[in-house]
Amino acid sequence: MAAENKRSSSVAGDEVVAEEQQIDVVVSCAIDDFCDALVAERNASGNTVRAYRTDLGDYGRWAYREKLDALHASHRDLRRYLAQLDAARYSRRTVNRRLSALRTFFRWLNVTGRVDANPASALIGPKSGKHLPQVLRPRDMARLLSVHASRDLKGRPREQSLTDMRDQAILEFLYACGARISETSGLLAVNIDFDEKQARLFGKGSKERIVPLHDLAVDSLRRYALVARPKLLDGKECPYFFVSTRGNQMKTDAMRKMFKATVREAGLDDSLSPHDMRHTFATDLLNGGADLRSVQEMLGHAQLSTTQVYTHLSVERLKKVHDQALPR
Repeated sequence: MAAENKRSSSVAGDEVVAEEQQIDVVVSCAIDDFCDALVAERNASGNTVRAYRTDLGDYGRWAYREKLDALHASHRDLRRYLAQLDAARYSRRTVNRRLSALRTFFRWLNVTGRVDANPASALIGPKSGKHLPQVLRPRDMARLLSVHASRDLKGRPREQSLTDMRDQAILEFLYACGARISETSGLLAVNIDFDEKQARLFGKGSKERIVPLHDLAVDSLRRYALVARPKLLDGKECPYFFVSTRGNQMKTDAMRKMFKATVREAGLDDSLSPHDMRHTFATDLLNGGADLRSVQEMLGHAQLSTTQVYTHLSVERLKKVHDQALPR
């Protein structure tokens, strides 16, 4: 009898979980059509589409549990959804991202004639605290770039393995041009120009840009291309510049794993990520006197306002120098 009750309880629990995962078929199809439109009309990246699908799917499942018509929800319904996210202690950033997805989704529903109004247009999300990007200090950058280098921090030569050469080239590349990790993984061998010391990158929405490379990065990239890459390929053909030990494209997850291992070996803050190399690149350019428009172009930002966060970071660093330099 106890076993039967336990089995019944388990079945009931499974039904609750199953119901929590359910979403109305019409809503699911609408989300699919919306995601297809993002690709066709905006040339949205795979990561962008996945983010929208995840956020809208969460809303659709919530509406199913609440027995609401997700496509014809009222302004009050959406406010209740956001309030429940807040009550569940979701971060402000997550709540605002979900709200942004809802606004875009309902705007598309409205434009395509599927709904008569956009209940999300007047919604206001929680104010997000301003978080300045994390930036590596010069001495920390030197430590990071010494882990796989041909010389240690004291300038003493050491033997590099094939993966050392590749990983050093990746790190130098991330810092030299402020590339995203996805752009680095997707870099084609034909898009590195050693003579002109530049690289052709394809960013979000396949937007193309050309970024210059400094001499140290070019040296590391050339050493990897001439010595390590052919041996890693071992007779295989691969259009991507950075390859795995099996001669295939080195994926973003593998690059992140390598970066984390390098950070730990360098004895740096474990919270550092490859994107912090991009932040450091932008901040160092501005500290060196580069104008904001040039930095925007090199980063591939669509809006200048996105780049302006680095001006605040640059000012913060100047204030610290000012405070340390003046005795009073």
